[in-house]
Amino acid sequence: MLKMATHVHVKPPFSTTPCVSISTGNLRIKTTGTKTVNSCKTWKLVVAAAEASALSSSSSSGSFNRTSGGQLFRGNEICRNKKERSTSKKRVFFLDVNPLCYAGSTPSLHSFGYWISLLFSQVSLSDPVIAVLDGEGAIEHRRQLLPSYKAHRRKFYSRLSAFHKFSKDYVQRSQVVVDVLTKCNVPVVKVEGQEADDVVATLAGQILQRGYRVVIASPDKDFKQLISEDVQIVLPVIELKRWSFYTMKHYIAQYNCDPCSDLSLRCIMGDEVDGVPGIQNMAPGFGRKTALKLLKKHGSLQNLLNAAAVRTVGKQYAQDALTKHADFLRRNYEVLALRRDVDVHLQEEWLTERDRCNDSIILSNFFKMLEENKIPFQQKRSHS
Repeated sequence: MLKMATHVHVKPPFSTTPCVSISTGNLRIKTTGTKTVNSCKTWKLVVAAAEASALSSSSSSGSFNRTSGGQLFRGNEICRNKKERSTSKKRVFFLDVNPLCYAGSTPSLHSFGYWISLLFSQVSLSDPVIAVLDGEGAIEHRRQLLPSYKAHRRKFYSRLSAFHKFSKDYVQRSQVVVDVLTKCNVPVVKVEGQEADDVVATLAGQILQRGYRVVIASPDKDFKQLISEDVQIVLPVIELKRWSFYTMKHYIAQYNCDPCSDLSLRCIMGDEVDGVPGIQNMAPGFGRKTALKLLKKHGSLQNLLNAAAVRTVGKQYAQDALTKHADFLRRNYEVLALRRDVDVHLQEEWLTERDRCNDSIILSNFFKMLEENKIPFQQKRSHS
């Protein structure tokens, strides 16, 4: 069994490229050989107290619901995916950490613990999982383009260090969550100046080139622009108290268009949650139906704008909106498009089967710590 260094901190000494912080403390990798690899029985973590705390503080209009969007696809999705594993490409999971640290709009470590316990025990199992966090100053580039971008979003980690009821092991560098993940053999990647979404998009491309499938565990609708035959999303659905797969088939059924048009559609319609205004604010008649019709015909926003610049592409109100507000739409595209060129590189050990034998005790101790310390993040706060 290999043990890796607690922290790897990569920063080229004579470069302006961002700092990459990778946490791999206690990361244990299964090795192959003549002896059988250590195995463990599938565990079932009892998290009744944590579940009650995390779910009772969530409202039906919480952050998970607002980002999952559209239809909920019930059924035996997880069972079907287990059956498919033996005949399909191997899977690599990405864990979008920050949204899971909220119950509704309230920061909650219980919520984080509840959802990762379900993910590890019922969904990802021993498949590789890579956790990704926002880097320091991650949204500044997009805010320079659009000051309203995520203007009202509260950051979990910026508030965590203000509390002192944790033991030193959990307080240091505000890495309560990182500590749990690394103990569960999940590498944690954080790139200075980059949002987690962009890091995931970049690493996902590198993983696809190696012939794997990608599953992104997140409630964030931004990832829908990455959906393909080999990229799926698995959503935390509060109402069903479980993770639910969202695939290319589900996307087409929901929007009646191909996922490759998702980014273009959002650029036209805007994103209220992220503070990105849509064209309907300036052209009230230009709604989703019109946008879908034009994108089906032209394929992408860029193709649509190019066509509108030289000929009529639709009714006069749509034509006027596209020509008059072309720069507005291009700015939306630059804000909403996930970057695929972040300076981060896939490490071979991240693709190794995850040793999950100690998940149960690690997560049980985590919940015990939360109860003993009476973490104040669970308490509802008044909004200023």
